[in-house]
Amino acid sequence: MESLGDKILWEDKEVKFDTANIQNNLRKGEVVLSTIHHIEDTKGNPGDTGRLLATNLRIIWHSLVHKKFNLSIGYGRISTLNTRSVVNKIRGHTIALYILAVSGNTRFEFLFADVSGETARKHEPIFANVFEIHQLYQRTYLYRDLKLRGAIVQGGQLIILPQEQVFSNVHGVWNLSSDQGNLGCFVVTNIRLVWFADANETFNISLPYLQIENIRLRESKYGPALVIQTSETGGSYVLGFRIDPPERLNEIFKELTSLHTIYADNPNFGVQYNYVEQQKRNANYSQQEEFKIDEFQEIDERQEREINSKLNVYLAEGCLAGAGEIPKREPIYCKELGFAMEKLRDGYKLKDLWDVLPTSLVLSEDI
Repeated sequence: MESLGDKILWEDKEVKFDTANIQNNLRKGEVVLSTIHHIEDTKGNPGDTGRLLATNLRIIWHSLVHKKFNLSIGYGRISTLNTRSVVNKIRGHTIALYILAVSGNTRFEFLFADVSGETARKHEPIFANVFEIHQLYQRTYLYRDLKLRGAIVQGGQLIILPQEQVFSNVHGVWNLSSDQGNLGCFVVTNIRLVWFADANETFNISLPYLQIENIRLRESKYGPALVIQTSETGGSYVLGFRIDPPERLNEIFKELTSLHTIYADNPNFGVQYNYVEQQKRNANYSQQEEFKIDEFQEIDERQEREINSKLNVYLAEGCLAGAGEIPKREPIYCKELGFAMEKLRDGYKLKDLWDVLPTSLVLSEDI
């Protein structure tokens, strides 16, 4: 059976070109949610008619003329997504989907134009499904990404995600990230493992099975411990927890191992899209004003949902088991705050850790 660690999730985080038979080689748990026919990759493959597929992880375009030409654009790399009107030399004015993707220091611009020649499609929101699926992806990051100190617990209860089922609530779990340890609670579900502190529920971690490399038991200076190593995309952290008595520790270990294996065989990436309901909504456009291209604008919700990634990375160091591997930082006097604090690691500024929430949202308007 394929394990999650054997095949790192890349489909939503990379931009790839000309991958052999990509439209038929989807990973486990990936499904095509929308198919749009008669679409041209105007910038990369002008003149080639193809199909645009929107899965729960990415956008795929593949040529029907030259079978080896295709594109894969992960939702996690999309910076701008909107529509524009373009002029085709043969078919005149037509609607096109514009995508700006950023991968590392490289920017990619894509323009997918409708070349069906059908007059009716010029006044229909043929790319509406792509927008909705992309927005659903942005709102379901807890299914796929490790999250530290998130707003995931309320009144001592985990905020349950759609399609999430809780299997166990385990009290008296020690997080071994510090010398004295922190006492808290495990919540084991079909999608993730959550731990939060009894004294402060905002001190927590949400760890999807998707980001777990392996789970094992080993001895620590605190006695037998549950050790979880996250994948490369999950930060390659090593997390340690102690559960008493040892019999209960073994039960939780077996349960997590089983759920992790089941999830690997049938992962849930969180994006659930009802095509029939969307078709009904699209039909309502005929009773409203004529569809306008400039109605499509998109707010980059990633700025709103992600609380200071630098702060998350900085705090993650405290969740590593075996704290002896990382030397302690001596306290220094901070003039800006007026009190003593630990010395910051290289590469960080006080502003990086102080600005917890984004100051503004960037609105990407149609081009």
